Amino acid sequence: MKKFIRIGLIVAVLAGLLLVLSGCLPATTTTAGGDTGSSSGWDSTWPMLAFLAVIFVFFWFVMIRPQRKRQKEHQNMMETLNKGDRVITAGGLYGSIESLSEDSVVLKMEGGQTIRVARGSIAVIREK
Repeated sequence: MKKFIRIGLIVAVLAGLLLVLSGCLPATTTTAGGDTGSSSGWDSTWPMLAFLAVIFVFFWFVMIRPQRKRQKEHQNMMETLNKGDRVITAGGLYGSIESLSEDSVVLKMEGGQTIRVARGSIAVIREK
């Protein structure tokens, strides 16, 4: 969690720096003849685009990347399920695996009952 706070602070400082720099750009330009014209559209657009890029990178590292990592870990856990593993489902049911199929798992509960659940609903493999 401290890592996310540190990344958030860095992004906030960079965003603040971009905002300060975008405010320091001149609103008008002077030509050689002394005419004052408005600045081109690109001069006033790049800070906004840079700010949006920084926000996207921030969301990538804080939200999208960790979620993909968790999904990959869950997929790896689904592939390593074996008969006899003690598991906890997403609904909070404790049991041990009686049988496995491609899309479902039959769990044996402590009282001896069996229940069939979707394979993806297995949340955790408990320690033996």
